[in-house]
Amino acid sequence: MPKLRVLLIMGSGGHTAQMLRLEKLLGDRYDYEYLANANDEVTPKKVKGRLHLLDNPRMYRAPWLSIVQKTIGAFTRSIALLRRFDVVISAGPGLTIPVFYAAKLMGRKTIFLESWCRAHSMSVSGKACYPIADLFFVQWPEMTKHYPRAIYVGRLG
Repeated sequence: MPKLRVLLIMGSGGHTAQMLRLEKLLGDRYDYEYLANANDEVTPKKVKGRLHLLDNPRMYRAPWLSIVQKTIGAFTRSIALLRRFDVVISAGPGLTIPVFYAAKLMGRKTIFLESWCRAHSMSVSGKACYPIADLFFVQWPEMTKHYPRAIYVGRLG
């Protein structure tokens, strides 16, 4: 039986660290590839496998119109990429939003892990992806108040 093809959405710093920890916990049961922001200089040095790059639609201090244009661009470019995958997993960098919506449009499964730094408030990506995520995990029990159908799993290793 072929392995499920999993796309892990990376982000600079903590998002990448969480995805690498999750990958280690899941082990070699799946075929992994990675997606990162085109301007991320750290993630390419940390992943061991095929890395795909997309422009980050939510660069800080960017004009609103630029964010909308980049989000639409990331959404449309995601469609071609997502044909290769069965599941998309993210811990919430800004790139997640257009990719998750493209994945849902294409019938792919989506799994969202709210970032470990979110102990009391919802992230922008979490708010946007919660309604469409097939599975939604939180790492702090308090967060189930914000996300009632989320699954509390504790902190990721």
